[in-house]
Amino acid sequence: MSSMFRCCIALCAAFLAACAAGPAVAPAPAFELAGRVAVRFQDRGFVSAVRWKQNGGSDEIWLTAPLGQTIAYLQADAAGAMLTAADQKQYRASSIESLTRSALGWRFPVAGMRYWVLGQPAPGMALAAVERNDAGRITRLRQDDWQVAFNYVAESLVPSRLEIVGGDAEIRFVIDNWTPGPP
Repeated sequence: MSSMFRCCIALCAAFLAACAAGPAVAPAPAFELAGRVAVRFQDRGFVSAVRWKQNGGSDEIWLTAPLGQTIAYLQADAAGAMLTAADQKQYRASSIESLTRSALGWRFPVAGMRYWVLGQPAPGMALAAVERNDAGRITRLRQDDWQVAFNYVAESLVPSRLEIVGGDAEIRFVIDNWTPGPP
């Protein structure tokens, strides 16, 4: 076999291997937001102010009481998630979703919300349905076991409110201030 032929075979094999691996999911764009979250789950409820810093592959989320005391501080990256409670107890899990489920009793769908707060479907999650308004912005979607309704203020490109329902949880997420992060 000629070296040119072997080189072509090697390139084809590398190309096919890359295709078989599937497209890589790009990290969510960086942002920082402040708002409020209200959660109803089973026969309980939870209300908090929220501050969220998303930087590509990591999240920092502060849930605070009305007078500003931190109820929970969540950190997550590819290595896992950690929740620090008001009493400084720390809890660890593989994801924020599983961590909030075990520590708070409800699942906070951060993997999807990283994109939903931008008015986009989340890559890597099963997309069952999408509805858009006349301006092309998403107004409703179903991904995995979550149903999300989006509300926008005037011509804003990002939603001002999300209503999220999944499993036994109903989450109302209001975005009061949203700032894009560095590219």
